[in-house]
Amino acid sequence: MRFTSTRDRSVDVGFADAVLNCIPEDGGLYVPYKTEDLRRWLMYMDESTSFSSIAGSLTSALIKDEFSPIICETIATRAFPFSPIIKQLDKNLFLMDLSTGPTGNHRDFGISYLAATIETIKQYRGGTSIILDVTTGEMGACLAQALRGKKHIKAVLVYPKGALRGLEEKDLIWNGGNIYPVELDGSIQECHAMVSKVFEDHEFIRAKEINVANTANIGRLLPQAFFYPFAFSRIKSTVHSEINYALACGNYSNVVAGLYAWQFALPLNGFIIPSTDALGMDALGCPILLDSIVPLEEREQCNPSNPSNLERLEDVFRTNELMMRHFIYPRTVNDQEVTQAAKELFSKYGVLADKHTSKAYAAVMSRRSICSDESAVVLINRDHPSLGQDFIRHTVGEVPEMPAGVKKSLQKFDLNKPVINSPDQLFSIICSI
Repeated sequence: MRFTSTRDRSVDVGFADAVLNCIPEDGGLYVPYKTEDLRRWLMYMDESTSFSSIAGSLTSALIKDEFSPIICETIATRAFPFSPIIKQLDKNLFLMDLSTGPTGNHRDFGISYLAATIETIKQYRGGTSIILDVTTGEMGACLAQALRGKKHIKAVLVYPKGALRGLEEKDLIWNGGNIYPVELDGSIQECHAMVSKVFEDHEFIRAKEINVANTANIGRLLPQAFFYPFAFSRIKSTVHSEINYALACGNYSNVVAGLYAWQFALPLNGFIIPSTDALGMDALGCPILLDSIVPLEEREQCNPSNPSNLERLEDVFRTNELMMRHFIYPRTVNDQEVTQAAKELFSKYGVLADKHTSKAYAAVMSRRSICSDESAVVLINRDHPSLGQDFIRHTVGEVPEMPAGVKKSLQKFDLNKPVINSPDQLFSIICSI
């Protein structure tokens, strides 16, 4: 599989280069160069096929020109000792739970796969890859789990002062670990601005082999496309009608990944999402991407520190914008509808849903008048409900039990090092490792 840029279709790189040098110099984002037809792999999978096997088979099918099937299976096996869970709630309603990783955060899947991929590539190419990212804690906790035991990856993570959590002493570089946490005496926006300053120095980025662990990196985004074949493998013997996926947008990475799965020939009808300021609907209920008003050549470069995948969404429908209305179904939902959705999920199905999941279900409820009664919906739950316990306690009066792994990921960590306040200090830290 080859990759090109959203800004320049003459760009043509392989998977390994797109992962290691994750930001095209034209300021765009890497996207698949052409559609891959994986029908024969997708149709073969069934309820007995594990998630790691699905990930390994699809990885092999996608990047067979660069890595052998054995290497692809090894990447997936190392990345996924955990798996999503599919639950049938009603005749045509299913829940896909992505909170099953070590920290209870959906990022566990993408970050674990990215770390396994980079480690494998660098074992063959040599050298060390440095991840540079901003986090308020969730990504740091996920990376701490994913990087343990890795020999070819280091991470410099920039936190607002006091936000460190989920780390252990053994994770720190000066203790033989892989993570160099840095506290900035400023806001999260100032953290992003400082990291973005580093990425403006393209020569430095290339020389130090710096990339990111957020979804600007195609190696972090691509494994999210495996969720949908996994869900299909679990429900295809039960469902004999169109399949819709309902999810909260976040930075739109799961929507884009789902569309990639569709491009790979996975049967699906579309994505039901709560409207956002950037992706809403017109008077006829058709999706509107506000970014599309501005031509690509007039936009600022994509921010590797704080990405949005809307440009990738535009890229999927570049040749036929009208197709978007047949796959993206945004719905405007208010707080009252979100609360009612949370209560219905609990009272009817015993599901403790956080605000994101409840918003997605509220969007499903608002589309009941135009969706076929036989249409199946897979509702995506991203994070463990204990991470949204305040909302759940307020709406249904229950307090979700917090697993040990989630507790550990939330545990505050005292760095006991001076804070930084300039990009020069961040450059120096990167050079030191």
